[in-house]
Amino acid sequence: MPFELRPYPEETLRPEGEYLRRAWAERILPLAARLGLKMKLPRVSPQPHTHLAFEGFQFAKEHGKAREYNHAVFAAFFQEEKDIGEIEVLAGTAGSVGLDQEEFRRALETRRYKEAHEDALMMAVRKARVEAVPMIVIGSRVVRGLASREAIEGMIREEMERGG
Repeated sequence: MPFELRPYPEETLRPEGEYLRRAWAERILPLAARLGLKMKLPRVSPQPHTHLAFEGFQFAKEHGKAREYNHAVFAAFFQEEKDIGEIEVLAGTAGSVGLDQEEFRRALETRRYKEAHEDALMMAVRKARVEAVPMIVIGSRVVRGLASREAIEGMIREEMERGG
């Protein structure tokens, strides 16, 4: 579900700032290593706003490529350090997963999926009450932040036993 920590026009963070450097060193990189994920703190500064990437997600979803697109955008930013706030970068990323780059580019330039993205944000913030990422809802339980696989599986089992 799309969620923006710092939606436009709010200022985004800078990777050279103390907060991001500390968070990455202390929490994000150790977790990525445990999960076997290749990640780095992108040097794109300031960090890009993500509304266009999420509008692109709506396009990809409509064309049956949502999962592939999300993975490619993740890799573009967190592995290749590309500016995913730029339409050209997103169009190339969309093309890499088999989406029509020109159609994708036009969709972002005309903001064709702006309303669909805003609706998804409203669902995330107002209805699902997303305040942080990651966040998982299992029945009536809300898990904010990181939880172990074992803990999540246990909560799923408990919810299933309750008939959820």
